[in-house]
Amino acid sequence: MSRTMKKYDDCVAFLGQWGCFQMTVFFLLCASLIPNGLCALALVFLNDVPSHHCKVSDANLTEDWRKNVIPLQVGDGKQELSRCSRYRLDVVRNLSAQGYIPGVDVNVTDLEQESCIDGWRYSRDIYQSTIVSEFDLVCSEQWKQPFTSTVYFMGVLLGTFFSGQLSDRFGRKPVLFATMAVQTFFSFLQVFCTSWILFIILLFIGGLGQIANFVTALVLGAEVLTGHVRVLYSSLGTCLGYAVGYMMLPLTAYFIRDWKWLLLALSLPGLAYLPLWWLVPESPRWLLSQGRVEEAEAVIRKAAKWNKVQPPRVIFDGCNVSVTVPETKEHYGIFDLLKNSNMRSTTLILCVVWFTMTTCYYSLCLNTSQLHADPYISCFIIAVVEVPAYISSWLALRFLPRRLSVIGTLLLGAVAVYFIQLVPNDAG
Repeated sequence: MSRTMKKYDDCVAFLGQWGCFQMTVFFLLCASLIPNGLCALALVFLNDVPSHHCKVSDANLTEDWRKNVIPLQVGDGKQELSRCSRYRLDVVRNLSAQGYIPGVDVNVTDLEQESCIDGWRYSRDIYQSTIVSEFDLVCSEQWKQPFTSTVYFMGVLLGTFFSGQLSDRFGRKPVLFATMAVQTFFSFLQVFCTSWILFIILLFIGGLGQIANFVTALVLGAEVLTGHVRVLYSSLGTCLGYAVGYMMLPLTAYFIRDWKWLLLALSLPGLAYLPLWWLVPESPRWLLSQGRVEEAEAVIRKAAKWNKVQPPRVIFDGCNVSVTVPETKEHYGIFDLLKNSNMRSTTLILCVVWFTMTTCYYSLCLNTSQLHADPYISCFIIAVVEVPAYISSWLALRFLPRRLSVIGTLLLGAVAVYFIQLVPNDAG
């Protein structure tokens, strides 16, 4: 950290840590992450695969042949209709016209099969529609269903790289609201998609905005708030804002079972946040790093007014804050994390830890629809479980050493995932 920023907390100590200004920033930034929780895992419902079988629209078949034109197969230990094939319809039509009865005059299992050339019939027991039923992402096109999630996380990956660079260049506040607008706008545009290709292009951009919004909100709050409130916000506030949105997701999806209307409902909360531009401040730390001291002082004076305290005549006097931008400024990038051996080792170890945690987390969350007959209950339970998990993580950060906290939570998660393998398939 530069010398400019070392004394910042001392400069603004007269504000206190938990006044009206800090409460407003804290709760508004936490609220900005609710749409993230709503949209980040929406693919659980948007991308789920309804039960389906080949469409049979020939009206000339007898009732017996209609019931037997789809082969039976064993799936999950029970017999079910084949999802990707049917008996050749021209043969079945001839046998039906000649009065043959399946299972009596004809052994249907001996008949030749064909693919679902007329399309599929999807069950509406759980969903009215998903993108799978909309774009027929089944059978030979089945690879597109998991690839949809991959494209979304490719957008998240790209947004991770660029969000910090953009907020360093243009400021935390503009990037926060711009990325919220991107997430909202492109989620809305997906409602009108007429092809899977267009859908995943918009989904990719939405994923980019989603992670950029999260990271920027986290940084903005961490730079505006001070002391224990900063720790509370960074470790608990942001996560609970996300968890609230996550809990709202299955509740919203339960009442809106058509994928287009669900996407529309999930995109609306972002619109409600955009008018709050005038309440969320720019980061004074970032303004100071750009040599914009007067603007930084204006933010702090406004905060003092909200907190009903008297600011000093010159807020940053004697705080080692430069009032001019140096002619030569050091610029740091991601590769600076790899320059020396200690930092390189720490960076690589933490990258492996993050990779492990996020892979496990999203693998579980994106497969909640497979955990129970009712995907809405499964998703809601997992969302609720996040609340005590975040609270316990915050307590660990407050009272335990960092390495013990990380190792302990990783071992706890590993043991839980291991024991999942011991649960019988037919349990529950």
